[in-house]
Amino acid sequence: MKLTKYLRCVKNFPTHVSCSRRIKGEFFTALDNVFPKAYKPAAVERGVYEYWEENGYFSAKNIEPKFSLVLPPPNVTGTLHLGHALTAAIQDALVRWHRMEGRDVLWVPGLDHAGIATQTVVERWLRQKKNVTRHEIGREQFLEEVLNWKNEKGIIIKQQLKRFGASLDWSREIFTMDSRHNDAVMEAMVRLWNTGLVYRRKSLINWSCELSSAISDIEVDRLELSGPTELTVPGYDGPVVFGELTNFAYRVCDSDEKLVVSTTRPETMLGDVAVAVHPSDARYTHLHNTYLWHPFRQTSIPVICDAMVDMQFGTGAVKITPGHSHVDWEVAQRHNLPLVSVIDESGCIIPHHQFGKFQGMKRFEARNAVRHELANLGLLQGVQPHSMQVPVCSRSGDIVEHLLKDQWFISCKKMAERAADAVREGRLQIEPTSFHSTWFNWLENIRDWCISRQLWWGHRIPLYFATKNNSSIWVAAASLPQAIKEASSLLGSEPDSISQDPDVLDTWFSSALYPLSALGWPNKTDDMQHYYPLDLMETGHDILFFWVARMVMLGEELTGKLPFKKISLHGIICDAHGRKMSKSLGNVINPEDVICGITLKDLQQQVVDSHKTGLLSYKEMELALDGQQKMFPSGIPECGTDALRFTLLSHNTKSHFISFDVRECETNHHFCNKVWQASRFALYWSAALGVSTCGPPPCPGLMDRWVLSQLGEATTTVTTGLQSADLCLATTALKDFLYAKFCDVYVETTKPVLRDGSDDEAANACQTLLYCLDVSLRLASPIMPFISEQLYKHLPGNHGKSAMLSQFPAADVQKWQDPEINSTVQSGIEILSAIRTLKGVHGFYKKHVPVEVETARKEPVLAMMGVIELLANCTVHVSDKTGLARKQTLTDTVGDHSLVHISLEDISQEQYDEYIGTLTKKETKIKKTLDKMIERTTKKGYERKVDKETQLRHSEMIRQLEEELRVLRSYMDDNRRRSSG
Repeated sequence: MKLTKYLRCVKNFPTHVSCSRRIKGEFFTALDNVFPKAYKPAAVERGVYEYWEENGYFSAKNIEPKFSLVLPPPNVTGTLHLGHALTAAIQDALVRWHRMEGRDVLWVPGLDHAGIATQTVVERWLRQKKNVTRHEIGREQFLEEVLNWKNEKGIIIKQQLKRFGASLDWSREIFTMDSRHNDAVMEAMVRLWNTGLVYRRKSLINWSCELSSAISDIEVDRLELSGPTELTVPGYDGPVVFGELTNFAYRVCDSDEKLVVSTTRPETMLGDVAVAVHPSDARYTHLHNTYLWHPFRQTSIPVICDAMVDMQFGTGAVKITPGHSHVDWEVAQRHNLPLVSVIDESGCIIPHHQFGKFQGMKRFEARNAVRHELANLGLLQGVQPHSMQVPVCSRSGDIVEHLLKDQWFISCKKMAERAADAVREGRLQIEPTSFHSTWFNWLENIRDWCISRQLWWGHRIPLYFATKNNSSIWVAAASLPQAIKEASSLLGSEPDSISQDPDVLDTWFSSALYPLSALGWPNKTDDMQHYYPLDLMETGHDILFFWVARMVMLGEELTGKLPFKKISLHGIICDAHGRKMSKSLGNVINPEDVICGITLKDLQQQVVDSHKTGLLSYKEMELALDGQQKMFPSGIPECGTDALRFTLLSHNTKSHFISFDVRECETNHHFCNKVWQASRFALYWSAALGVSTCGPPPCPGLMDRWVLSQLGEATTTVTTGLQSADLCLATTALKDFLYAKFCDVYVETTKPVLRDGSDDEAANACQTLLYCLDVSLRLASPIMPFISEQLYKHLPGNHGKSAMLSQFPAADVQKWQDPEINSTVQSGIEILSAIRTLKGVHGFYKKHVPVEVETARKEPVLAMMGVIELLANCTVHVSDKTGLARKQTLTDTVGDHSLVHISLEDISQEQYDEYIGTLTKKETKIKKTLDKMIERTTKKGYERKVDKETQLRHSEMIRQLEEELRVLRSYMDDNRRRSSG
């Protein structure tokens, strides 16, 4: 039973004070104006961020010591989600702590143009709103529409970050398409070209027909299928079936024999240039150096021997289609085979006379047509279920094609080796260290980076094709005049023609330069000189290779230095059930909806609006509405920014997945209210007693020394948590001290002292209250900045000073730690908790009852007697052995040192019957909750879907419920025996 349930029976504020401590009514009016009786987040947060900004508290000063980092720039595709909120909460907590430690902090904000993602969203919006395509309105007008979109979303994102309290240096804000960043992109490309790392080649690349663009390997999701599965593919009216293996035969030339092959892509057989068998496969030895007849291209193709063939897969004979497979491409290179492309950029069969009736067909419609014709020719051998991976474009949901195209690449091998060595040698730290192996594995197996994209939104590749007579060259330059100058130098005179490549650069290339451009590179700015390398790169582990590895590779290549000294990775936000947040599940939560609260009706209207603007399909909208109805039947209550930040940081952020539950935010809103009420209480008594400073008490008593010792321990733990970026350590220590120790115990023990004690005793208690609050609010300021700011500046002696400018608590607080005091008070608290548990379980928590304590630790219990009687609402007798008859008592153990007994002698029959009924109802409730938890944790896939932290929490909940049920049933059995006796 939690201690807070018992506070209902204790007066929150004294109804009377002695003449010397009486306060005039005007004080209460003034107090209520500053601190309303109830904590209201909107009122507390209003105007605070503007005050910080106006006073320049976020601006870096270019002095030592320093701490520098950048906020991962949010995409301008839409507004911020909880994942962004988590990143901002972690970084802002660290930034605020470093400022309080006296460091000059540079924290740079910005936005990412997000080429593919933004172009896709705006194209969808244009089709939905204006019924036009980008090709119909042209490149120039389309780019204007994208800029309008960016400006609209950029304003919202900035407002969201400010609402969330992110203390960014807005004077240094950057956008990845502005001139400052563009200069960095152009300079980087020219340098990489001049060093020979950028090159052009015809190669197989990942192609999205829906986007009409190449995409990188890390933008391809691998969808695992166990058998025939219908998938929705953009551009098709109905679903397309995948997860099937088609077997068909080639006729051996000049023979009646057939050679059967297996494929998951029968439509690509139009581009087969050979069939490969393993050289050791005895089944096909007689076919070495023979030819097969291609039934549609009307030509012969060879049977080749290659050790890459798996003799156990299918028939052991593999069709070779180098125009659409990386593996087949490598085989073709080894055997000098021709390349035949079958599918074009739009996803249709290439118009070519060799492809006959299949020309122009959509690729997956051609699949069935090819099967049908093979059957007519007697070559189809059957179709069977097959497990497989399907490559899906993460941006468009399209099925990725491997097409042969001329593209621009960056050679990555040497850069990757240096990035791996930086971690091995300790020059670059990665936390958690569990990501070391994945870092090395990716870098050691890296392929050259295809950086060209066939988009309109993005940085045009600064490479120009120049011709002069019969000569032609590519040159790199930041502008056309520079390109002409460069080409003229190489060609001997000005070129006859010169044109810039129409493609744009991969967004991740642009983003990889972000730490450089944010500080003014390639110019030698003061920021570049002072703040580079950055001290920290903190981000989600899901973009470790999309972004972080590439920043490291390009940063070191272009500057000779790593772009940052340390990488700190956090997990991915999931819902309370451990599911990744998805619009189609309806479990995506807008941070502002948690901060401000929202009704279910308004939540669902957001989903409908997303459908109207083209962001969600009709099916996704239906799924989302259903998901919201189940997850938020009553909407989301107002929790406030501080409660949301505290909740996010209360999890082990370094876990792979982080489960977020809105109910935790509600709980932390109550926590904020608890701190608010304690502060009101302290201010009341500081005015009554004339205490005007927040220094430590001059003559602390037992409970004063105990709470100061607890404060010292909390300070040590919070500091450790911030130093190691284990922010859950800091939040746990803060909540444990402020809620369980300070508010639930210490504040309650001061009430009789403040009300009835001597002036010196009362002043001493009040001084301790104020000192604990002063230190606690400074500890909490990095995590809960708004409530800390409002309360701190109104404490006596602070004279409106901002908590941001205060010194973070250190050794002067930690010196109060006293293990002996802790042990003494802890014994009393354990007995207090046992009494409360007994009273709570049996429904007596409001009743003043006699209690007898048998204990081997009489001295600590006697020292705590007053506290126990006050907070447990009882009369306590301490002895070596109880005089109460066991059948007339409720009994519980306290560790290995004490027994607690509550007498039942004064209970009437009516009260006793009510007591029995309470036990039965409580047993039913606990059993129901326990059964639900057990059912939830034993479901199939639970261990795979739910993160370890949540599993441990669930396990502890089950253990506590089982123990509570055991104790309760034991009491019920005792009472049944007592009644029957």
